[in-house]
Amino acid sequence: MEKIKVGDKVPSFKLKDQNGNLFTVNNTTGKPMVIYFYPKDDTSGCTKQACKFRDEFEQFKNIDAVIIGISSDSVESHKKFEEKYSLPFTLLADINNEVRKLFGVSKSMIFLPGRVTYVVDKDGIVQYIFNSQFGAEKHIENSLKTLKDLKIS
Repeated sequence: MEKIKVGDKVPSFKLKDQNGNLFTVNNTTGKPMVIYFYPKDDTSGCTKQACKFRDEFEQFKNIDAVIIGISSDSVESHKKFEEKYSLPFTLLADINNEVRKLFGVSKSMIFLPGRVTYVVDKDGIVQYIFNSQFGAEKHIENSLKTLKDLKIS
């Protein structure tokens, strides 16, 4: 499994979102993106992470960034997660872990799906990767800082 690195182009992929619509990452180029892989809907760390993205959503929106959360949960699970916590961003159902494998996101601690965040510029190039199972909220802080730094340069 080849891992995506800083400087790589985001691979093309399509997955269903929490509303059952087909999401194509290529339709998002032209805007910066935060693509984050997380283990499971409605678990403690994943809920903290999603709610922190929700709470900081206006800051991401102000810099025209798109937030995309990906896990192996179903469309239905994502819909419940979105509604329960009023999440204003896209959640994608990677049921067969195909996109996780495409990015090279491995398991952590042997059994848990990895928690990895990719910050992608408007040209679709990965500018920053943060890989940490713990400190889920740090993913949001680091993503915002990176996006703001990109905006300046």
